[in-house]
Amino acid sequence: MSANHILRIGSLHNAAALQEHVRSLGLDIPVDSLVLRGAESPISQPIERGGIKIGNRIAIHPMEGWDGTADGKPTEYTIRRWRRFGESGAKLIWGGEAVAVRHEGRANPNQLLASVHSREALSALRTVLLDEHVRITGSDDGLLIGLQLTHSGRFSKPNAHDRPEPRILYRHPILDRRLKLPDDYPLMSDGEIESIIEDFHRAAQMAWEIGFQFVDIKHCHGYLGHEFLSAHTREGKYGGSFKNRTRFLQEIVQGVRSVAPGLKIGVRLSAFDIVPFRSDLQKPATGKFAPGIPEEYAQLLPYCWGFGVNSQNPTEWDLNEPIKFLSLLENLDIRLVNLTAGSPYYNPHLQRPAIFPPSDGYSPPHDPLVEVARQMNCTRELKRCFPELIFVGTGYTYFQDFLPNVAQAAIREGWADLVGLGRMVLSYPGILLDAINGHPLNHKLICRTFSDCTTAPRNGLRSGCYPLDGYYRQSEMAVQLKAVKAKL
Repeated sequence: MSANHILRIGSLHNAAALQEHVRSLGLDIPVDSLVLRGAESPISQPIERGGIKIGNRIAIHPMEGWDGTADGKPTEYTIRRWRRFGESGAKLIWGGEAVAVRHEGRANPNQLLASVHSREALSALRTVLLDEHVRITGSDDGLLIGLQLTHSGRFSKPNAHDRPEPRILYRHPILDRRLKLPDDYPLMSDGEIESIIEDFHRAAQMAWEIGFQFVDIKHCHGYLGHEFLSAHTREGKYGGSFKNRTRFLQEIVQGVRSVAPGLKIGVRLSAFDIVPFRSDLQKPATGKFAPGIPEEYAQLLPYCWGFGVNSQNPTEWDLNEPIKFLSLLENLDIRLVNLTAGSPYYNPHLQRPAIFPPSDGYSPPHDPLVEVARQMNCTRELKRCFPELIFVGTGYTYFQDFLPNVAQAAIREGWADLVGLGRMVLSYPGILLDAINGHPLNHKLICRTFSDCTTAPRNGLRSGCYPLDGYYRQSEMAVQLKAVKAKL
């Protein structure tokens, strides 16, 4: 399916039209006709659970930054982005962005790094966000700010954006081929894993000391924490059984509780995965992306290289192990859970539904609302199983002008506890604050899922919204991005 055959959300004139479109696709997505204001809005209501208080239902997702310095410190671009996180009015800042615990685990050479030399700069980022939040909302009451800690594992590119330096836990029959890894490519040793766990401890202690209230131990999108959960074929104490595949998390948590006893812990989790997708080269379209199709998997059944995957049909989920994982989090007294799905590297249409693909992607195989609904329904199912956890939902940016309508309905009907914003924050950080304050939406700032915020970094340019944010649109980088896209 090409973008030309997908109904564009921006073309719909009212919530009723979106409701009808959702019904026509046979999907289950809640959409409120009227967005409530002020204290009547479900979005403006605080939530308090398990000793955690959050002042409203707006969360900012952690996004991967591509604009730090070579040694992992923020630049003016990073500082501006964090200031805009504060401008959003969100009372839950889930990590700001991914911060690597060691240089070798950076997803790109400009990712922030948790280290002694970046300590004060990371503290300053938090202060910038906090000051802007108070300026916009008048108070930091109920504001919870975390830092996402990560190691990029298989998708590490610490020294050049076009030079992968993968650190892998096991051999993957599809992803190894994509990365052109030889048969004797080394696996990460248990000793290296233990060293990385110590890096997480040090980074968490630093985050606690400079004022962050929680850290996220990242387990999503194909990065190292997520790859542990699918390490069914790995031998030794970090692979095979569920207990072994979650040992990485448990040892990190144990150490963090020791060195930073007052620090809360959260987990952003790809709750389910599917087999990697690729472009269908049998259906090329001149000047357009070919549609996405799953990689051939018939010879790989039962499929054992994923987490939350149906082993007999790896295009579908199986929530048995995700439920076990959330039960483990509950037993570890981890209350904060941010759910997502898949990976931007091998099934981006699932992880980040968009009508326009990034430069290394493919056209959506079906209406992106299908994947939005799948993520939302997954969150609803898991929230029903664990009512004492605090769940952040994902996928809402795709609703564009109707994001407030769906966010309100999802909170009101209990599909999620908070609504997470990612791409939308790059162009219009205050969209939900405007909605609950009764201000008209600025439709010129609403993300249309052009995917330039992915295409630019994939080609070595800084993170940002090039089509809609004047700060980037008028920059030299916009000219470079235009040249990159002209070659596609």
